[in-house]
Amino acid sequence: MTIAAVERALKVLESLSGEPDGVDLSILASRLDLPVSATHRLLATLVERGFVSQDAATGAYGLSLKLAQLAFRDLDLRGLPDVGQIALDALARRTREYCRLAVVEDEDLVWIARAQGATAGLRYDPPMGAGIVLHATATGKAWLASLPEAEALRIVCSRGFAASERAGPNVIMDVDMLRKHLLETRRRGWALAVEEGEIGTVAMAVVFRAGPAADAPVAGTLSVAGPSSRMSEPRREEMALALQEAAREMAEIWPLRRRQMQVPAKPVARQQADAAHPVGTSA
Repeated sequence: MTIAAVERALKVLESLSGEPDGVDLSILASRLDLPVSATHRLLATLVERGFVSQDAATGAYGLSLKLAQLAFRDLDLRGLPDVGQIALDALARRTREYCRLAVVEDEDLVWIARAQGATAGLRYDPPMGAGIVLHATATGKAWLASLPEAEALRIVCSRGFAASERAGPNVIMDVDMLRKHLLETRRRGWALAVEEGEIGTVAMAVVFRAGPAADAPVAGTLSVAGPSSRMSEPRREEMALALQEAAREMAEIWPLRRRQMQVPAKPVARQQADAAHPVGTSA
């Protein structure tokens, strides 16, 4: 398979994400700007490999659960959610709002864990599978503000200032606005997005480092978000303090991730032997 074919197959998977009812072949071909015949061949291969399924009644194509299974298998092996979940749960209880943990991956951020702290009234509960629009979210701005300005602007400009159809009225639209927001984020020590990534919501975020040292690299972000009716200005200072304390706690425990990843797995034969003859029993 050529590099171009691999790229097209990946674009098919990306285009099918977030489509619970599937997509018709002709519509998908139009989205990808590919001939119907070429799109059908790609889909046939992905169906054969189990990444895509076709609805027998409608003929629409959709993602199978295989990608989700692979992703969760990888996260389980890395131990990522477990490392930070205790601190994240504590943050959710303290703020009584929706909290998330994202990690830096190359020039992007990826959600890996969440905790719902709202116990009454409106509950903000966005999908974890949605990508993070860096310039339109508190999470993205917190990370961008930790980078040299030129690097942050390069990353955003390479992607453009397009936002989702759910974006709010205050979403950043150009470089000058982004530069101003990043400057404010550095001054405050935490990022704020008021009806930017989504209408009717307010989000706040901070970065946390890969260890307690001040010069440790940034490992990810912690965020809290909720309906704008609850995330009023008087509450924000309180939530900022909670976020910053959680970030310090996360930096203390994050090195556990490296140790978890370095623990060698037992060979299958050894695992079977241990199961058959637990410690304290004789053969």
